[in-house]
Amino acid sequence: MGLLFVESLPGPKVFKCKHCRVDSASPAAIVSKEFRGRRGRAYLFDSVVNVSFGPNEDRQLMTGMHTVNDIYCNCCQRLLGWRYEKAYDENQKYKEGKYILEKNMMLKE
Repeated sequence: MGLLFVESLPGPKVFKCKHCRVDSASPAAIVSKEFRGRRGRAYLFDSVVNVSFGPNEDRQLMTGMHTVNDIYCNCCQRLLGWRYEKAYDENQKYKEGKYILEKNMMLKE
C-alpha cells in the first residue's frame, strides 16, 4: 500500500467528509442545492476531489432511470453520494458527469 494523495481545496467553507474531515468539494462547484439523496438533502456539484468510484449501475431515481457510480471518500471509504454517468431522459442529460454529495455526510469548514 502506497501513500495516499489528498488534494486540498483553497478558501474558507470547503465541504469536507464528516468522518475524516478531508476536503471533498468547493462551494463554487455547486450546481444546485435542491436535490435529495438516500438520507435527505443533497447538493449537485460540477466537481469533487478525494473520492473513488464504485461500479456503474442502473438505478431508478425520483427523476427516472440513470446509470450512476457510488462515490466514496478516499481516506475513510465512507459512502458520500454518487456520480451521474448517464441519464436516459433527455431533460435530465444536464446531470451527466456531475456529482451528488449528501448533506448529512458533509461538514462545511
